[in-house]
Amino acid sequence: MANGLKLTCTTCGQANRVPEDKLAQGPKCGSCGDPLVTGKVAELDLATHDKATRGDTLPLLIDYWAPWCGPCRMMAPEFAKAAMTLKAQARLAKINTEDFGQVSQRLGIRGIPLLILWRNGREVARLSGARPAADIESFVRQHLPQAAGRV
Repeated sequence: MANGLKLTCTTCGQANRVPEDKLAQGPKCGSCGDPLVTGKVAELDLATHDKATRGDTLPLLIDYWAPWCGPCRMMAPEFAKAAMTLKAQARLAKINTEDFGQVSQRLGIRGIPLLILWRNGREVARLSGARPAADIESFVRQHLPQAAGRV
């Protein structure tokens, strides 16, 4: 599968290979059967976060947030809008830094909300502060010019 993408299921954490031309057709996890590309924001646990950021080849934008953070809560609907717009181009997820504080320490997160764009096991870029959907979409597209056909 020359153009296969590696996607971690946000439900069970299983790694999946998906042909790039099948992304828009709603691929499902080979293990649990849940959709891999939904256009919705997935809530990650630490193990799934680590697996997806290390191995996914489709861009993954993660919102590092906490429930007590007012700007984080204000941005949530905008992040969800961006997820729908970017469906099949990038996946959007979030992780609660209060529940998983070790991720903040490991990544040097000093303030939230913070968006980090991941691809092919590496951090591509960061964007801090609450943003409208258009800014989030632009951020993803701006930092992945090499994937202009998809993102």
